[in-house]
Amino acid sequence: MSKDNIMIRKAERQDVPLLLDFIRGIAQYEKMENEVVASAEVLEREMFDEHRAEAVFAVVDGREVGFALYFYNFSTFIGHSGLYLEDLFVWPEERGKGYGKVLLLYLVKIAREHHCGRMEWTCLNWNQPSIDFYLSLGAVPMNEWTIYRLDADSLERLSK
Repeated sequence: MSKDNIMIRKAERQDVPLLLDFIRGIAQYEKMENEVVASAEVLEREMFDEHRAEAVFAVVDGREVGFALYFYNFSTFIGHSGLYLEDLFVWPEERGKGYGKVLLLYLVKIAREHHCGRMEWTCLNWNQPSIDFYLSLGAVPMNEWTIYRLDADSLERLSK
């Protein structure tokens, strides 16, 4: 299959089970299956009622072969919103066919249409195939930055 027969479609409410399949797939690839606590109810509320994130699928011959989940943030330095790519995942048997690149370039187009000043994402340090892919597109690693996180338990503890 070539990139020529790929279609990109936006995720809809009825796609929540499929979104969960992709989320579990990327979690398995990243060796983080035990961290997935997302449920259909939560995804439906957050994505389709609250509109906190969006997703698109790469579809080939009627089958979803990859997905990307993203949301918008804001940069005070540049004074524009940005597109944050939370997840980009192509099923292992479909890799190497250009589907991930088509998904990423589709999001670049969305970012430009929404006048985003930049597009960002994170990548695990051991994921060399993805790192090589991102570098080939001209993406620049932000090595001088460290990501900090407060998990749900920390948020609860600190809010008391």
